[in-house]
Amino acid sequence: MRRTASFLTALAALALVLTPILAEARPGGGGSSGSRGSRTYSAPPATQTAPSGAQRMDRTATQPGSPAVTRPGMAPGAAPASRGFFGSFGGALLMGGLIGGLLGFGLFGGGAGFGAILGMLLQVALIGIVVMLVVRFFRRRQQPAMAAGPQAHAFQPQPEAKQFGGAGGMKAAAPAVPVAIGPADYKGFEQALVELNAAWSKRDLTALRTVATPEMVSYFAQDLRDLEARNWRNETRDVRLDQGDLAEAWSEDGEDYATVAMRFSMLDATFDNATNEVVEGSTTKRTEATELWTFVRKGPGGRWMVSAIQQAATA
Repeated sequence: MRRTASFLTALAALALVLTPILAEARPGGGGSSGSRGSRTYSAPPATQTAPSGAQRMDRTATQPGSPAVTRPGMAPGAAPASRGFFGSFGGALLMGGLIGGLLGFGLFGGGAGFGAILGMLLQVALIGIVVMLVVRFFRRRQQPAMAAGPQAHAFQPQPEAKQFGGAGGMKAAAPAVPVAIGPADYKGFEQALVELNAAWSKRDLTALRTVATPEMVSYFAQDLRDLEARNWRNETRDVRLDQGDLAEAWSEDGEDYATVAMRFSMLDATFDNATNEVVEGSTTKRTEATELWTFVRKGPGGRWMVSAIQQAATA
């Protein structure tokens, strides 16, 4: 009986380690994902909304130095290393082995047998729990409550250099033509923000495909699977754009791109599917996020599709 209980405990610990931990449960996972054509590996210019620019891509299908190999409209051929089995489990396994060594067990207990392996797995599980609790603690301290509603027109005017992407940030050698962005485009960006969050909350991949590129939809699908593996679901409600401005807009290879910085607020809550209780976030306290979204369309008049979401860099 004791051996069976130990075995079940080890399986539970292993499941906890293998299940990815999202930094944020909202769309994009609180990371930076997607493609910006030839500028995927170039930092967007700073704006009033995001004065420190954007964080680098964590997940992208565009290969460095070869932007034409994989376009934003293509699904990624392989998952990024940071999300892979050895990226999450292997790192945790190594950390568990190091701590086990300090405690006298070693990675596999120096050949002490199955009991040592169970001890190591339990150490890894405890580390994962502690990390998750620490991340949750700091997230709650950094999320200010938002009481004010959106402005009548949240996008702010920017100087010409920032609007048309001619200067600022490192640019790829590929030729790019400036693109003018007007009120109708800004309205489309704001509408995409709302529609994407609504589709995410419903876990509706069909609806997500109408507003985002196949590459981005593949990341959303993976994040939804990661939540489902924990028997969780995330819902973002009452999304309001509080401020936004254009970082750059350009055209290349017959496609138009626009990267906009957006600060928005919402009700962001993660639920346990079994109990329907909130495990993260709140259904009453608004949270705020600042992100840079890149949109792509097939030339003038086409519909803007979300091709990348990047977190704003911290000063």
